[in-house]
Amino acid sequence: MADLKDFAEQLVNLTVKEVNELADILKEEYGIEPAAAAVAVAGPAAGGEAAAEEQSEFDVILKAAGGSKLAVVKLVKELTGLGLKEAKGIVDSAPAPIKEGVSKDEAEGLKASLEEAGAEVELK
Repeated sequence: MADLKDFAEQLVNLTVKEVNELADILKEEYGIEPAAAAVAVAGPAAGGEAAAEEQSEFDVILKAAGGSKLAVVKLVKELTGLGLKEAKGIVDSAPAPIKEGVSKDEAEGLKASLEEAGAEVELK
């Protein structure tokens, strides 16, 4: 019984990375699809400060175009590779995502560029 309690405590204290590794091992070596179990175990591990420190993907959200809307539209066009009409549509529909799932460095670079052009930007 004590062994099971220790095992349960180890499961609860797994990091998100360790849960993913465990899921891969269960699937590859034992043919078990642990999708529901991984979510249940990852829930407590993902909460709190550890999750904030481990965030590796960010969304760059344009909150407002600011005073120089044309410069922001041109920059959004350049940063996203969209056409002028699509970039203007994003700027006009602010708050709107510019890029999603980017690295922290890339997100901060995009934010700095957009803020230099006069836009209000948020990272999530």
